[in-house]
Amino acid sequence: MAKPVADTFSPSENAAGYVSDDNPVLGFSHMHDSGTGGLPSLGNFPLFVHPGCPGDDFTRCAYSLTFRTTSRVPGSVTAAPGYFAVNLTNSVRAEMTATQHAVLYRFGFSGDEHVDVLRDLKRPDEVEKGVPYSPLVLVDLVDLMNSRSLGGILVSPETGRVMGEGRYLPSFGSGKYDAFFCADFKGAAIRKTGTFVGNDAAENPKILDGVGSGFHIPGGSAGAWLQFERPTNNSLLARVGVSFISIEQACENAEKEIADWHFERVESDARKQWREKLGVIEVDPTGVSEELQTTFWSGLYRTLLSPQNYTGENPLWNSTEPYFDSFYCIWDSFRAQHPLLTIIDPIAQTDMVRALLDIYRHEGKLPDCRMAFCKGFTQGGSNADVVIVDTFVKKLTAGIDWDTAYEAVVSDAEVEPPNWGLEGRGNLVSWHSLGYIPWDDTDLNGTGPMSRTISRGVEYAYEDFCIATLAEALGHAEDAAKYRRRGGNWRNYWNSDQRDVFQDPNDVTVQTDYTGFMQPRLVNGTFRYHNTRACSPVQEMHRCYYDTHLDTYEGSPWLYSFYVPQDMATLIQLMGGPAAFVDRLRFFHTSGIAYMGNEQGFLPVFQFHYAGRPGLSAYFVREYIPALFNASVNGIPGNDDCAMGAFSAFAMMGFFPVAGQDVYLLSTPFFPEVRIRARTEGKWSVIKVWGFDPEGKKKYIQRAKLNGRMYTKNWITHDFFLKGGTLELWVGEEEGTWGTKEADLPPSWPVEWADGGGVGLDDKF
Repeated sequence: MAKPVADTFSPSENAAGYVSDDNPVLGFSHMHDSGTGGLPSLGNFPLFVHPGCPGDDFTRCAYSLTFRTTSRVPGSVTAAPGYFAVNLTNSVRAEMTATQHAVLYRFGFSGDEHVDVLRDLKRPDEVEKGVPYSPLVLVDLVDLMNSRSLGGILVSPETGRVMGEGRYLPSFGSGKYDAFFCADFKGAAIRKTGTFVGNDAAENPKILDGVGSGFHIPGGSAGAWLQFERPTNNSLLARVGVSFISIEQACENAEKEIADWHFERVESDARKQWREKLGVIEVDPTGVSEELQTTFWSGLYRTLLSPQNYTGENPLWNSTEPYFDSFYCIWDSFRAQHPLLTIIDPIAQTDMVRALLDIYRHEGKLPDCRMAFCKGFTQGGSNADVVIVDTFVKKLTAGIDWDTAYEAVVSDAEVEPPNWGLEGRGNLVSWHSLGYIPWDDTDLNGTGPMSRTISRGVEYAYEDFCIATLAEALGHAEDAAKYRRRGGNWRNYWNSDQRDVFQDPNDVTVQTDYTGFMQPRLVNGTFRYHNTRACSPVQEMHRCYYDTHLDTYEGSPWLYSFYVPQDMATLIQLMGGPAAFVDRLRFFHTSGIAYMGNEQGFLPVFQFHYAGRPGLSAYFVREYIPALFNASVNGIPGNDDCAMGAFSAFAMMGFFPVAGQDVYLLSTPFFPEVRIRARTEGKWSVIKVWGFDPEGKKKYIQRAKLNGRMYTKNWITHDFFLKGGTLELWVGEEEGTWGTKEADLPPSWPVEWADGGGVGLDDKF
């Protein structure tokens, strides 16, 4: 829960607090959500440290966000699992490490009797010269989003303890949440204490109550401050406990978890925990560049940052079940992150599913997005259904109430909530009766953005297919047949006559040879036109967000026309057969239409497998890594959501999941050997590459053996990761015949399909 880092000012996006640019530091806060898009999240109660105040006058120090921002010393940042450090141009060095619910900061000073303070590297002429050395630490009630509405803070002049609370807004949802902190300091005697509002500081009062209620606070800043004598070792420690329950619990968290105030011990423990988490995977790095190794391991690291374990910190209800938060959003994470957790951290993944079901018990619906105990906006379908079914088919069953799980996913499929913009699904009457969501639908049962009819529709169809899988396994045969049929509703969006038409850079209308795309439909069954390339990098990229009036979400009809993981065989037929499908998918990846910065772009990289061309999947993996996924500052093509790292990790290990199915599509690893600890005690799942080429020229699998026997399928099941074993791959520079025959292709589940009333649908299939 505790994730300290320097918060930086960014006019564009600082959702996780820190941004690798040259903007100044605002402070050091204790909780963050990593990798999200949208508005910044958390970042409550930041500390800021001055080495002293001009003229030794505390009122002349800068307190508010508007005035205190200070540049980083270029090249001074150090980041590692469990540790972050940066030097500021005001001569302060900040180091930080964490336990589960508490943070330990170590602030270092030059030790000079007087220091020259430079706040802004861009204004070197504005140096405060000769500032007396007497550190001042302030604690601000603000959060990253500057959303606080209420709050209070208290500083004890005797002990130096600072305690406070605030009420804040979630970054991508509805509601509010309360947060609490407790800060103690060690290493120097206290000279003075007080409080501040805006940039005005005073020694009295020592308490602020109801701050923000009834009067304006510039920059949102208000809090407490402490000025210290010179630290004995030129080092000052700050211990901050955080809680969502109470100030008392925040203090207890800090006292329990960092009783010894030992920075190296806390850092070492954090590093050991990360090594244990990451130690389930081993790779042979022989010949592999340091950049690719960094890309791989940092991707795995980011995969494990969220959702966040808030067990014991849930203020909404009492439960013996685990509680996880920061599902940002399941629409992003179900495709890669959660499937990776089923392999490398099955205990956490199981607890996350249990937490999702407990949210259902107490709030009536599974979330799609959830943060800070608030309901987040639903971006597409009810994708927690896929996470639950994926967990089931991967045999992670310990402690999961599958009766409740089935009840929850059926509720998504059948019961429309009053606000399906925050949970569940909308337009269910039409979905059940027509088999699609009409563009001009009248929904009398709930409210939400009446948009995204294509992207929601293909997601609803796949979720219903997944529900059918669970229904069949649990013995609900009639339900299984019903949801399997609904899983074919994607066909109702397929307009076989729709052409790919666009304007070239010279405003000339161009029409390609590609025909047949997912398109929106009206209540009367006719199709409505949605430009096939709209909301892609080549056309109107940023028109399809949550509040869009268009029919796709963060992607184009080109992209969503490939999203039929339950029935790729039928889709390939509709697109003209395997050769035509391969040509179309290759064009998608080479024309600029594809965008890897959103998670829907992941699976199409590997969908060549379904047309008998697994080598092309391996080819395009190598095109995207390291071109877009690398160790540079810009080495993540979109906001991470803990999913970008999961994609690169999967791809570099040589397989990728079809979430909701017991299917992993095989490609060539980026290492000569990958070892993954299996769930069977003492066993490892080992992938060996014979003829490995560090340059990636030998990217095509020629033949394979699984546990010593020839293996021709281009996919494997989760049993490989459950029981362990050895998969050997022989690679070469040219595509071979491995994995190309019909018997070698991943499974597909065609369904008997009835025209949902549309025009232009081909009834042959």
